[in-house]
Parts: sequence; structure tokens; C-alpha cells
Amino acid sequence: MSQPPTIFETRGEAGTTGGADQRPRPARFQHSLSARLLLLTIFFVMVAEILIYTPSIARYRLNWLEDKLGEGHLAALAVVAASEGMVTEELEDELLDDLAAYVVDVRTSSYAGEQRTYLLGRVMPPEPDHIVFLDQGGVFDLILDAFDTLMNGAERVIRVDGTSPRDPATRVMMIIDEGPLCEEMLAFSLRILALSIIISLITASLVYMALHWMMVRPVLRITGRMMAFRENPADSQPLATTRRRDEVGVAERELVFMQDTIRATLGQRERLATLGTAMTKINHDLRNILTSASLLSERLAASEDPQVRRVVPMVLDAIDRAAALCSRTLDYSREGAAPLSRSPVNLRALVELGVRDVAPVMAEGAVWDNAVPDGLEVSADAKELRRVFSNLGRNAFEAGARRVTIGARAAGDGRIEIEMRDDGPGLPERASRHLFQPFAGSVRSGGTGLGLAIAREVVVRHGGSIALLETGPTGTAFRVDLPA
Repeated sequence: MSQPPTIFETRGEAGTTGGADQRPRPARFQHSLSARLLLLTIFFVMVAEILIYTPSIARYRLNWLEDKLGEGHLAALAVVAASEGMVTEELEDELLDDLAAYVVDVRTSSYAGEQRTYLLGRVMPPEPDHIVFLDQGGVFDLILDAFDTLMNGAERVIRVDGTSPRDPATRVMMIIDEGPLCEEMLAFSLRILALSIIISLITASLVYMALHWMMVRPVLRITGRMMAFRENPADSQPLATTRRRDEVGVAERELVFMQDTIRATLGQRERLATLGTAMTKINHDLRNILTSASLLSERLAASEDPQVRRVVPMVLDAIDRAAALCSRTLDYSREGAAPLSRSPVNLRALVELGVRDVAPVMAEGAVWDNAVPDGLEVSADAKELRRVFSNLGRNAFEAGARRVTIGARAAGDGRIEIEMRDDGPGLPERASRHLFQPFAGSVRSGGTGLGLAIAREVVVRHGGSIALLETGPTGTAFRVDLPA
């Protein structure tokens, strides 16, 4: 199965053998996480600069036009202050050339109404292509007008009308070329762009170095230990954790905990494999012994002692089941779990047989209460399913229970719910924490914790489930859900 792509290229991929000294190499820069962070930082800074630039360029245009109206107002006042006859046509043209305007019309408002202060103008001014009222429109209108100037103002003639920045009572109207304004706005935009690029690069570089130091280096170190652990879980060096309290520190500590848990699990599995080999040999010899015991028990069946004749069927049944268990264990070690031999099973009768299995551990006066209704059937392997009730009952009586009650009901959707409840002291915390785990859940001296593990395996193989309903000082209850 192919591995998902990562940001690291390892020496192992080039054909060399891995080991504890193997270290990940950073991928090519354009494919690395650092490069993506660098590009994203530049992009976000540029977006922020655009958001700043948009109102700035609108304000720049507004200030430029207001300054132009102020210059026109000053020129008109200079003409008014001059002596009569001193403003010749040549001087008027010179003033208009200095203002880069075709017409300057200044009007002053007073109690007597609006009066024209002065009018400077050429003989045949051009017709304006666009009219701008500086006193009208909001922020968004100014922004739209600014971008309109940048795109269309290079060759336009505009009429600007607004209040003079030097006298609120004076209105100035000028007809000017929009080209100089467009050129200055473009120059302003280029300065903003250059500044934005410089700020973006500086910010992105600082962010890149900070993230590389705080994140990329620790991730490389953690990844190196993970790769070494993958190659040799038993002998790889543990990751040296730091005192960081952030997400990287949590990842380091969790990785160390996970590696310790996996090492313990691998060690347990190795011990179980050794135990399984030994058990296979023991089962082989034990089956032969049980076969001999069965032959001897058959001879006892011919005894005339009624007590012996009454006990012999139970002994033979126990020996047969023990021999069958040995055979299944040997088959499982060679081929895996044997297939189930399903048939319709009377559930009440099957539960009733369970008392034979738990009788040796039942205290005097203890009760095996079979509350399963008559006629309830389930499709199952009777011998295997019987082990579920036997194991749960044996655990309960060995823990000190005086009564074990087994009830069942048809739950609908073709399923049957079985509930086993006892009046014992409840499961210890360790057993509850390692429920259904072999060799981990038992707290009884000499116990293996296999009873619940085997019960769960049998139920799951039947297509059902088993769960702990409750446990406490008043007893423990398990629920088994099986398909009918």
C-alpha cells in the first residue's frame, strides 16, 4: 500500500536501510511547509496593504483636488487685489497655465446672496468629459471615483466644483485636465506597492524564521524518532521531551507515551506467542490424557453403585468438552479459529447446562437463576455459546456472588438480548479499566483474565456484542446481544 505524501523525503526512500540514526531531510523548498507559510504570509500582508491602499488612494485624490481648488481661489484673490487694468490677457493665460486649468470661477456667499469674485478663463475652453462635486458622495463613492480616475483619467477633461479649503463661504469651480492627477496617483500607487512588497518580505521572513525555529525543527526531530521507532521499536532511543507547554510539547509527550505503550504491547504479544507455542504442546499431550480418562470413565458407567452411575455422565461430559477444547485450540494454532457449527438452540436449556460448569466454584446456598423464557431460540454454536454463560457465571461466583440471574427477551429486528446479573461486590477499578483484555483485567490471585476475553470473542464471532451495563457494591450486570 502506498504511503501518503509528506513534506519530508527520507534516506529510506532512496534505498538505504533505516535505523536509529536515520534522520528526515527537509523536502525541496517549494514543497515544504515553510515555503507555504512564507507565501501565505506574503499574500496576507499584501491583502492587508490593499485594504489600506484603497482608502488611501481615494484620500490622495480628494486632497489633490482640494489643493487645486485652493490654488484657484488664491489666483482669483490675487487678481481681485491687483489694480484695475493690470491683469492683461497674457497675464491671465499665464495664471491659468500655472494652475494647469482652463477656467477658474470663484463665487462667495453672503447675506446678499452668492456673488462672483472673479472669473479666469480662456476664450474657448473645452467641454468637460466628467463633473466632480467634492461636497457630495460618501467613502465608497470616493473610492470608486479614485479607481475611475486611474483607469479613465489619462485623457479626460473634468470640471471640479467644491468649497474652497481656504474659505468655507467660497465655492470654486475649475475645468482642468485629469491627466496630471492620474499620473500622480499612479506614482503614489507604485510607492505604496514597493513599500508593501518590502513590508511583506520582511514580515514573511521573520514569520518564516520564527515558525521554522518553533515548529519545523521540532517536527523534524519528532518525525526522525518516529521513523527510527518504526524501523526498530524495541531498541530505538526514546524522544527527549522538552518543557514546552504548547501543542508541540503535548505532541512530544504523547509520542513518548504511545511508544511506551506499543513497546509494552509488543512485549506482551511476544510473551503470548511463546505461551501459545507452549500451550499447543501441552494441549496435544492433554488431549491424549483426556482420551484415556474418557475410556476409564466409560468403564465406571458399568458400575452398580448408583452414586457412581449418577456422576459418570457429568464426568464424561466434562472430559468430552475438555478434549474438544484441546482439539479446537490445536486447530486454531494451525489454521485460525474454527468455523461455527450453527443450529437452532433452545436458550433456556443451554443456560440450564451452564450450572454444571459453575457448580465447582459455587458456594453452599448459591443460586443459578435461569429466568430465560421457554421457547426462545437462537441460531448459534451451542458448545461455544455455552462458554459465554459459563465464563461470566464462574467469574461472578469466584468474586463472591451468591446469586446469578440470567434473563433474555426478543428485542425486535431479529435480535435477542440476554442479561446476566449477579449480587457480587462489583468489578474492581483495574478490571473495569481493562475489561475484555486477556491477562490484564484479572485481580484475583492466580487469575488470567481470559474468561471475559473468551466470552467477547465468542459473542463477536456469532455476530453479536457484549457490554458491561453496571457494576458496584450491589452487583454487576452484563448484556449480550445476539442475532436470532
